[in-house]
Amino acid sequence: MTVNLSGVFYVAQQAARRMLAGNSGVIINMGSTNGLAGYHYYADYNATKAGVIELSRSMALELAPKIRVNAVCPGFIMTPMQEAEYTIEMRQVFENKLPLHKLGKPDDVAALFAFLASDDAAFITGQYFIIDGGEIAGGLASQA
Repeated sequence: MTVNLSGVFYVAQQAARRMLAGNSGVIINMGSTNGLAGYHYYADYNATKAGVIELSRSMALELAPKIRVNAVCPGFIMTPMQEAEYTIEMRQVFENKLPLHKLGKPDDVAALFAFLASDDAAFITGQYFIIDGGEIAGGLASQA
């Protein structure tokens, strides 16, 4: 709870203070598909990520029009941590559940962050963006 929700709040608060002084800025918080659909055995994590999504939406209202605030909600992204934890068989199970039949890469998420931070996203605030290979579209997140 402290890192995933309170940490996001305090970092965003400090960033917003500096951005308001400069009259502009963009805050992009890291949510998760866990904040949108239940996952077994992750109640605390799920709750914090749902909190990050709603925190982002509330901040967007409070900080507009000078600062845009959004949240990015990745699903199964093959980070170095997952590479170390997942066996080949585990990866295949996850891949087979996703409509795109592949796990995301950190670069996929980075590209979304870059877009949301750019002037191309100048009219986007208060939203959450799912990047999950179709996981949520099929309701796959809550499968055991």
